[in-house]
Amino acid sequence: MKVSLKWLKRYVDLDESPKELAASLTLLGFEVDDMETTGVPPLENVVVGEVLQRDQHPDADKLGVCRVDCGSEIGEKSIVCGASNYKVGDRVPVALPGAELPGGFKIKKSKLRGVPSDGMMCSGKEIGAGDDHAGLLILDKAPATGTPINQVLTDSDTVFNLEVTPNRPDCLSHIGIARELAAWYRRDVRYPDVNDVPAESNRAKGEGIFDSVTVEASEDCPLYIASVIKGVKVGPSPQWLKESLSAIGLRPINNVVDVTNFVMHECGNPMHAFDARDIAGGKICVRNAGEGEVMTTLDGEERKLSNRMVVIADDDKALAVAGVMGGQNSEVKDDTTDLVLEVAYFKPSTIRWVSKKLGLSTDSSYRFERGVDPLSLRYATERAVSLILETAGGALCSNGMTAGKEPVSQTDVEITPDWIRKKSGFEITDAEIREALELLDMSISVGNDDVWTVSIPSYRGDLYRPVDLLEEVLRIFGTDKIPGGQVRATTTTASDSPITEFVRKSSAFLVGQNFSESVTYTLRSAEEQTLWASHVSADELALLNPISEDQTQLRHSLLPGMLEVLHLNQSRKTGAYRFFETGRIFQELNGKIVEMVAVAFLECNGATGRTWKEKGYDDFYTAKQRVKTIASYAGIDLSKFKTRPVEENVSAWQEGHSSAYEEPKAGFFARMGLMNLSRIKEMDIQGEVLAGIFCYLPERLREPKRIKFKPFSLFPASSRDLALVVDKNEQAEEVVRAIGKIATKASKGFDVENVSVFDVYEGVGVPGDKKSIAVSMTFRALDRTLKDKEVNSAFDEIQKQVREKSPYGIRD
Repeated sequence: MKVSLKWLKRYVDLDESPKELAASLTLLGFEVDDMETTGVPPLENVVVGEVLQRDQHPDADKLGVCRVDCGSEIGEKSIVCGASNYKVGDRVPVALPGAELPGGFKIKKSKLRGVPSDGMMCSGKEIGAGDDHAGLLILDKAPATGTPINQVLTDSDTVFNLEVTPNRPDCLSHIGIARELAAWYRRDVRYPDVNDVPAESNRAKGEGIFDSVTVEASEDCPLYIASVIKGVKVGPSPQWLKESLSAIGLRPINNVVDVTNFVMHECGNPMHAFDARDIAGGKICVRNAGEGEVMTTLDGEERKLSNRMVVIADDDKALAVAGVMGGQNSEVKDDTTDLVLEVAYFKPSTIRWVSKKLGLSTDSSYRFERGVDPLSLRYATERAVSLILETAGGALCSNGMTAGKEPVSQTDVEITPDWIRKKSGFEITDAEIREALELLDMSISVGNDDVWTVSIPSYRGDLYRPVDLLEEVLRIFGTDKIPGGQVRATTTTASDSPITEFVRKSSAFLVGQNFSESVTYTLRSAEEQTLWASHVSADELALLNPISEDQTQLRHSLLPGMLEVLHLNQSRKTGAYRFFETGRIFQELNGKIVEMVAVAFLECNGATGRTWKEKGYDDFYTAKQRVKTIASYAGIDLSKFKTRPVEENVSAWQEGHSSAYEEPKAGFFARMGLMNLSRIKEMDIQGEVLAGIFCYLPERLREPKRIKFKPFSLFPASSRDLALVVDKNEQAEEVVRAIGKIATKASKGFDVENVSVFDVYEGVGVPGDKKSIAVSMTFRALDRTLKDKEVNSAFDEIQKQVREKSPYGIRD
């Protein structure tokens, strides 16, 4: 928000420099993004001087040595000057030693060609009063010598661009900021006088101009004030009003509209002026819009409304979107003579929703959606009426209307001085606490046990807890004055959260596998979501109020963003081709959209650049093993779960070259394999992309079981091979799992150390709908060398169980 120093001085005495004020505002909690000074900036040690005498410099033809009167307090100064456009008797700006001119130029005593000079007579450009630097700035009307130059050249102003936090809507106005500075500097606030507004008995009659106000949407508009002014003359605003608005970046329009804008930025109350002749039936109704109702706002845009939006309407049509923007059909025009001035209080959440839904943010909606002080409406109305009568003439009519009542906004909070001291951590007296609160317009009554009941002003809706008052006390006391001290704290050892541990272990594992970490945006485009997931997914994850067109959806996967990283690195020829990322994604699980913790990795095979030696590439099984390792850090043993091929409609993965673990009941899923080759080609990525992703519900995370020492055998192992005939679609992993269970039961007194596939065969001797999978089983005893007899006995039992209790056949 832009705040003019010239405006602020109307409400509070401020002699400090803009730099000092900026520092004070920052300490008060309002960050100053930047400052812009127009005209002559505040200058110290620059005064009006009169040239009493000019002599030629003894050693320079173009220099003069002048005797200059700088006022009775400063006296006469000898100054060397190179200008030639002045004469004895002229009054000019004089920068004395210690002055700092715009651009950081510091003035000090010096010698020019051997002659002492006690300052500098200045041109307009040197003090920021224009671009003329051909000669000295000759001051008109002979101002008194010694007068500070800022009291003579008063057109200057400094505008602060402030960052006002959402909880401080009371400071979205010049009076609000003035109150803060007055509290900081322990000064009084001057509120503009509105005593010139005619009393009810002295107001003009306004029959036939306006009849009534009704509020149907009372929950969204608790209070509505309409004032009628007749006989105004719309025209250009006076110069002071134009300059005030221009200083904060507003374009002057006409005297009536300019007053409404001025009062909004002065008091913080948005308001709107209607041309009374455009109000059909002379009646205003605050109602909900009809579903699909259309109106054209002041910016020329036709807007389709919904029944959740509130409009200001007459008998025939909507005149304004309440709290956001007026309509073209009732704006003040050059020939307007009668006005209806609206000042209202609207429910913040309603205005916030309407503004976002319409994509229309205005100075009015910005204030209404944060909360306007309901008790300030009547003062703001009188202030606006006073200025309209002053700048546009006319007469205030007696048929103004008020509908509704002021919502309750004042609260009391109880504190004790001892509690403030305890929470502050340093000694602060009762008097200092009381002073800080009273400087912020709070009244205090002291009850039993030294309990203070603090009454909060209506414009401070952010204060409702004792800790809020503690913050206010510290702000006004001055956070820069809080004494330093040693921090004493009791620490306890604790483990990181399971999620943090999981992410750390997964990252360390993948870094050890030569993967580079990437970080991508969590919000993605609808186009990307549709391409890599589906239209349904894109719709379900769409944001109601996206911040930009390419960030409209919650991401459903880490992989699309990582593919962009891969493409970027390929195009830049960085040589990086392995990436991983950890983060949150959103997926449909058990019929609900849920947030999941995810770890994903990808690598590009076949496009790693020119090398002196052909290198081998990772395959599906490598990716699968990496996913299993990552899952183990979440306490999940994937070998206990079944895999299945990725469905054909999952467009991110290549059919026939990728698999998935889908376990909604266990709260996780995993996928691994080749990514869709056609999609990869469309992204102009060279080579095949092998990837894997593991996701789980945070609340279902289990800590991995601690690995305990298990004795190992020093005796040799014994192995047996078994060729099985299985269905063509049977997964080798399922075969290994089934044979492992049978072998474990059949082995008495020794262990089945390993079951693994060593051959897969399809062809002669095997039916067309079958395939042969050969497995090797390794047996070992902890305490002895196994004998052939006991191994063969176990092997026979295994074959028997396979024939009788499994769907598999044994190949001869």
